[in-house]
Amino acid sequence: MTDGVLQSAPPLTSPQPRWQRLWAGLFGTPLNAAVTLGCLALLGWAVPPLLRWTLLDAVWVGPADRCVDAAGACWAFIGEKLRYILFGFYDQDRQWRPAAAGAILLALAGISGMPLFWRRATLGLWLVGLAAALLLLSGGPGGPAVPTERWSGLPVSLLLAVVGLVGAFPLAVLLALARRSSMGGVRTLAVLFIEVTRGVPLIAVLYVATLLLPLMLPAGAAIDKLLRAQIAIILFVSAYLAEIIRAGLQSIPAGQYEAAQALGLGYWQSMRLVILPQALRTVIPSIVNLAIGLFQDTTLIIVIGLFDLLNTARTAAKDPAWLGFYDEAFGFVALIYLTVCVVASRYSLWLERRLRR
Repeated sequence: MTDGVLQSAPPLTSPQPRWQRLWAGLFGTPLNAAVTLGCLALLGWAVPPLLRWTLLDAVWVGPADRCVDAAGACWAFIGEKLRYILFGFYDQDRQWRPAAAGAILLALAGISGMPLFWRRATLGLWLVGLAAALLLLSGGPGGPAVPTERWSGLPVSLLLAVVGLVGAFPLAVLLALARRSSMGGVRTLAVLFIEVTRGVPLIAVLYVATLLLPLMLPAGAAIDKLLRAQIAIILFVSAYLAEIIRAGLQSIPAGQYEAAQALGLGYWQSMRLVILPQALRTVIPSIVNLAIGLFQDTTLIIVIGLFDLLNTARTAAKDPAWLGFYDEAFGFVALIYLTVCVVASRYSLWLERRLRR
């Protein structure tokens, strides 16, 4: 009987080489072949003129006069306005301060993304790093203060996105747990906040924080405009992040809750040690996707008079000496956004594989 079962088992086959799987995906069926050939034809029509405009006929150095009659892009404009696009209204001799602040924020985000640093000491590192970044952006000791209205460029985009996501995370966890709570009042309040916040666009939330909130404050009281925008972004992101975390909590089998109770763990202990680590692991792609969208949505702060990376690039193209080079300005900023988004998506794939092992 055993021999018969063993003989009827299918033989083990080695996986196909990668080029065979790629060929099957591109030309395996008539429809796939037609789509592939159509895409190749579209690329053959669009890529050559794009290469001529971006590389072959482009102007790389020189004054604006050289770009007037050029058939290609004027990358000399980017070289001339690079500092303004990245750092906005900061004085040229003090632009190392926003550059250092942006590097600190990127370093904090990179360190926090590595499982090796998922410990309590990282929270202290965040507090120190964030304080240092804010001190640098505000002018720092020994120099004139820089009001937040003059904070602009890439550091502002990084500040709003990184602090917005990190600040929203603990609030989102509480909202997700409250929405699944057995206490009706707590659950109702959480549902109302999440649904109302997710039901309005971010631009409306920014308008409320900028125009309506000052009217609600007592006479003489004021909150900085950038701080109001940051709080609005944190509240807005927390509603979306709470739904992502709730989906992760719902994916955990009931046996995990029962096992935690059998070990004598209380509610908060079981959530911190057993349930939340598993739930967050399952929703990593959604969290990274939300972070990418948040970084892109920071461009909306222009409606309240603040300038992020995209808006400093647009302002740079209004310089009378370099008027009209919007394609180059927006193309350069798009490359920065594309780089950040690709790196974030690759990090998401790496972290999924790492946690799966």
